[in-house]
Amino acid sequence: MELPQDPMMLFSVINMKLRDTYPSLDALCDDLHVDKQHLVQTLAKAGFEYSSEHNRFW
Repeated sequence: MELPQDPMMLFSVINMKLRDTYPSLDALCDDLHVDKQHLVQTLAKAGFEYSSEHNRFW
């Protein structure tokens, strides 16, 4: 699956997948073959931070 390049769309897609399918960001990244560090950095540049407690970006 190709993830959106737009940070807001990426934020929405990732949070939907975390909510509906994956128990953690690690599980999502492993399954979708996504570089976790790159994903976190991309969303951080847009002002979002991952919360493992809530399993979502905000």
